[in-house]
Amino acid sequence: MKITFCGAAETTTGSQHLLEINGQRILLDCGLYQGRRDTSFDRNRNFFFEPSSVDCVVLSHAHIDHSGNLPNLCKQGFTGNIYSTFATRDLCQIMLVDSARIQTQDTKWLNRRRKKRGEPEIEPIYSEIDAENCVRQFVNIGYDRAIPIADGVSLTFIDAGHILGSAQVILDIEENGTKKRLLFSGDVGRGDNELLRDPVNADDVDYLIMESTYGNREHELPTQANHLLKDIINRALEKKGKIIIPAFAVERTQQLIYVLHELTEAGDIPEVPIFVDSPLAVNATEIFRIHPECFNSEVYDFLFEKRNPFGFENLTMVRKVTESKKLNEVHEPAIIISASGMCEAGRILHHLRNNIEDPKNTILFVGYCAQNTLGAKIRNEEEEVNIFGESFKLRASVEILDSFSGHADQSELLEYFDAMGGSKERVFLVHGESEQSHALQKVLSERHTGQVAVAEWRSTVEIRF
Repeated sequence: MKITFCGAAETTTGSQHLLEINGQRILLDCGLYQGRRDTSFDRNRNFFFEPSSVDCVVLSHAHIDHSGNLPNLCKQGFTGNIYSTFATRDLCQIMLVDSARIQTQDTKWLNRRRKKRGEPEIEPIYSEIDAENCVRQFVNIGYDRAIPIADGVSLTFIDAGHILGSAQVILDIEENGTKKRLLFSGDVGRGDNELLRDPVNADDVDYLIMESTYGNREHELPTQANHLLKDIINRALEKKGKIIIPAFAVERTQQLIYVLHELTEAGDIPEVPIFVDSPLAVNATEIFRIHPECFNSEVYDFLFEKRNPFGFENLTMVRKVTESKKLNEVHEPAIIISASGMCEAGRILHHLRNNIEDPKNTILFVGYCAQNTLGAKIRNEEEEVNIFGESFKLRASVEILDSFSGHADQSELLEYFDAMGGSKERVFLVHGESEQSHALQKVLSERHTGQVAVAEWRSTVEIRF
């Protein structure tokens, strides 16, 4: 068996790991690399392998850094099956089309600059039609259902507890008369999630490809810190202003909706208007409602006892641009949840522009913001920030609550590793910046007798059974 790390090695984006087993090629994930525009464009357009040579793809979950380059793979000649859970397929149906739209917008912006420099125009990596066509190649499998996907290879998905439909990938492999088990972790959830089940412990693992996003970091807060959210909201509403929450459209927004529903119903926060202003988030919320198999027991019971944990009287889902603009006319206290979480694109920019200079308002961050993004600058409380080319003074209050993070931190990754059965004789760390991966390698090597390595981009390792 050979493993080639084609993405998300010593970086957190562009997850792609190519397996060669019994003369067949299996691709684990096919994500978009997200970085500097020029670098990302070239790296995403050109695969390290011939797409038509891949026999099948196994997809761990729907996040774009894991699924986002699938339409390009299919466009360039891949005709095999894409195996995923049912919820992952449904999320991909909306997220891949959304990714195509963003690429089209980005390409128009780049082409204006290229035209000024006398350079030829470029085309998006893929179109909305390419995204729709790609979804036709999905084959859906429920959790804990083994299915043969290649000669000598059987696939089983087990819950990863990261986002709706997220899975750890178990491959039971027979090669040269010997049987071994490989586990690809995908992204590992923290456990004790407001919505989702905990990550499942795998057994009998011989080889492990494991994420290391927070390999050198501890979250400041545990999950289920709803009392802190209650305090922040009540404190902010005492000023009679708005609470603006930048949030990722998938998972983070639905967690917030559920917790706000609970707090409102319990009388812990006032029944103020709550708006979700993101078409993708609205569509994703509808998908959440039809996948009870992914929920923990509390939300599962809630779903059947009270119908809809993602809908309540003072919640409004905003789809149309005209409805979004009307939120500027709301002067009474309100909560507005809008994408994107890092404040780099989407309707959140308009809400920040209209509310950031009013000291009555509060901007609440519930997720990670990468360096140099607008979200990071506001989190760091810079005096002035740039929005749509204009300078704005930051007069609104800034609050940060990281209990909603979907990624396990170092301690939680170690617990996940220790709970996993099997020899784990070879471990490859992926999906982490170099510092994070090497830090996790160090602590794992101190507690584990097997070989622990940080995967290198474009490197190939051979494992003989």
